[in-house]
Amino acid sequence: MCISVSDVIIRAIAAAFCLSLLSGCVVGPAYVKPTVAVPPVFKEAGTPADQNAAIWKPSDPKDTAAREKWWEAFGDARLNSLEDSLNISNQNLAAAAAAVASARAIIRESRSQYLPTVTGGAAITNQHLSTFGPQKASATYSNFSLPVEASWEPDLWGRVRNTVAANVFSAQAAIADLENVRLAAQAELATDYCELRAQDELKRVLDATVSAFTETLELTRNRFDAGIENDEAVAQAEAQLQAAQAQDTDLGNLRAQYEHAIALLTGQPASTFAITADPTTVKAPSIPPGVPSELLERRPDIAAAERAVAQANAQIGVAQAAFYPNITLSATAGLQSLGIVQWLTWPSRVWSLGPSLAETVFDAGLRKATVAQFQAAYDETVANYRQTVLTAFQQVEDNLAALRVLSQVTEQQNAAIRSAERSLQEATVRYSSGIDPYLNVITAQTILLNYQQTAVGFRAQQMVASVQLIQALGGGWTASGLPSPKELQQP
Repeated sequence: MCISVSDVIIRAIAAAFCLSLLSGCVVGPAYVKPTVAVPPVFKEAGTPADQNAAIWKPSDPKDTAAREKWWEAFGDARLNSLEDSLNISNQNLAAAAAAVASARAIIRESRSQYLPTVTGGAAITNQHLSTFGPQKASATYSNFSLPVEASWEPDLWGRVRNTVAANVFSAQAAIADLENVRLAAQAELATDYCELRAQDELKRVLDATVSAFTETLELTRNRFDAGIENDEAVAQAEAQLQAAQAQDTDLGNLRAQYEHAIALLTGQPASTFAITADPTTVKAPSIPPGVPSELLERRPDIAAAERAVAQANAQIGVAQAAFYPNITLSATAGLQSLGIVQWLTWPSRVWSLGPSLAETVFDAGLRKATVAQFQAAYDETVANYRQTVLTAFQQVEDNLAALRVLSQVTEQQNAAIRSAERSLQEATVRYSSGIDPYLNVITAQTILLNYQQTAVGFRAQQMVASVQLIQALGGGWTASGLPSPKELQQP
């Protein structure tokens, strides 16, 4: 049996192709998660030898609890309802979810390159040919064709596999970004709600102050009518009452802004949204910070930054695959005839089959520059990842410090309020007895009001710091919630 040279070449290419598939060659660096320095403990959480350690209790994750609804720790039913509305109607979340859907579709697009591309069509072509010569012959004919073409580029060097991997990592980053947007929106809503309730508490304080100032003004007018007090004291009492009333009225402006912000976060028109005033103070929950290493698993922004590093690493492999030759297997089959009667008959069949190989001989350094570009992009994502981790530790320590200091400051401010209340009682009695002038009462009342307003501000800061600490610790999210590469590649 005679074997032609072309048969030998085709068989050699086929054998090389099969060996390449069996070896599963994938060019590019293997991914190794970047290392980061993780402290053994949170500094502000204290150690057993630290005198402030009693502020924090040991971590107790309570895995049976619904940790994703972290806002329930604040014990406010209205806040719980608003957070549930946010998860359903927030438009930023809807946009981030659409980005995730797009990332999943891109994975399917890249996976399609594993399989051949098949195209089909039909054509009827009329041609007229002429020949210039002694006989001046010419001809007109029709060509009827019905081809089916298939082409396939085997993934010999892992270009497609690296592309799919890069898109999978990108989708995981998009999912982590979605959770980061969700956590940020939840935290912003909780912060705005705490600030709104602080305005309600200030309203309660100022309402009580206006009532007290009204009674004092009445007392001063009675003393003036009895000839005991002068008109100056009456004017001072009126001015003090009117100033308190102005502060009381002004609270409505900031409260309305917080209410409108909450409406936006929950996807509702501000014009039809309202939250009933409630002076009840939202109580800050006890938040165990856990151990620092957990932070790397519980922060969605850290997970997104790490997946970006993995994606950049896979892109290096895609760029390096360009240094290797491309082998394309092409096949064509169909029916072709010069007459419509014979077009769809078996003798009109045509076919072709064969591989082709292409290799870039000269590109003026394009491929090297492309690889260098992706390597630099990888280094950038590593730096961004480490910066994200450092920022996370800063945010945790900042809010732990804020809660530690505010816990002490609030107690001190409450003690100052109790002292100011005693001072006001004493000044009122001495004024009523005619011992001291009314100015002493004004001074004592002003001091008490300022202390009460400051105390409300400190409590609001405590609530906000609690929310921000929960956000800095990742809320109820964990990296285990990310779909695996295998799950993302399923149809």
